[in-house]
Amino acid sequence: MKKTSWASLAILAVAITWGAAFVLMKDAINNQPFNDFLATRFTLAVLVMIAFRPSVLKAIDSAQLKHGVILGTLLAGGYITQTIGLELTTAAITGFITGLYVVLTPLIGWMMFGNKINKQLVVGIVLAFTALGVLTLNGLSIDVNQLWVVLCALLFAGHIVGLSVWSPGKDVYALTLVQLAVVAIYSWAGAMLDGGYDPPVNGDGWFAVIFTAVFSTAVAFLVQTWAQSIMDPSRVAIFLTTEVLWTAVIAVLVGQEVLGFKTVLGGAIMVAAMLVVEWPTKASKELPIQPRLVD
Repeated sequence: MKKTSWASLAILAVAITWGAAFVLMKDAINNQPFNDFLATRFTLAVLVMIAFRPSVLKAIDSAQLKHGVILGTLLAGGYITQTIGLELTTAAITGFITGLYVVLTPLIGWMMFGNKINKQLVVGIVLAFTALGVLTLNGLSIDVNQLWVVLCALLFAGHIVGLSVWSPGKDVYALTLVQLAVVAIYSWAGAMLDGGYDPPVNGDGWFAVIFTAVFSTAVAFLVQTWAQSIMDPSRVAIFLTTEVLWTAVIAVLVGQEVLGFKTVLGGAIMVAAMLVVEWPTKASKELPIQPRLVD
């Protein structure tokens, strides 16, 4: 199996863990403020990574620190603006607009770094965006408050593109650690500004924190950083949008949701999008050239 194929499977696994995390977080954040949950989650993830490989602290150089701070700020900004959007509009609309990053990622890559967008990728983007609409929307309204979620999608797209630019040839473990530490710092600041820190209230809350910290944060972002040193950012965005599908599937399996026609149809379209972008063609036999920036 090609290295790019392994990277595709790895990104798909990340989307699955994020889908599981969303199901777990649904109850946890009802009993703990969102910033407090994120502060606990990302701090624990950082501590786990350091405990597993203490030497990583010595591996952080000035370039990784600079790039990690930028990427971590984009990531933290995405979480913060998404949370604001959730408070001001519906979850379905928020989920759909957040999925705009599947369209914004190739546009940012093209505008800033001249990344090519082929016909195969365009079809995959359209299919993925259509699937998001089928899975999440019950109606569409226009509200100025939804601009927070548009900003969220823009920040997540910037993070995906930035990873593809700065992760090749770097120590992905060190770069991941810096990103997560930056998100933890922003989360703690948000918790303190919101009246102080509140810990998880029960065992279920702690289970959600530990699962999301280890698997959906430390492992997932490490895998994403590695995979994006190999894969085109636009393909990564399409695979990550399947988080919505996996959330629905896992919610059905654990009894939170009932399997419906929309889930089946949206899932089928999402799978079609992945098959389109991964289907081998003459143009896809060569890896896309990643832009190089001066550190």
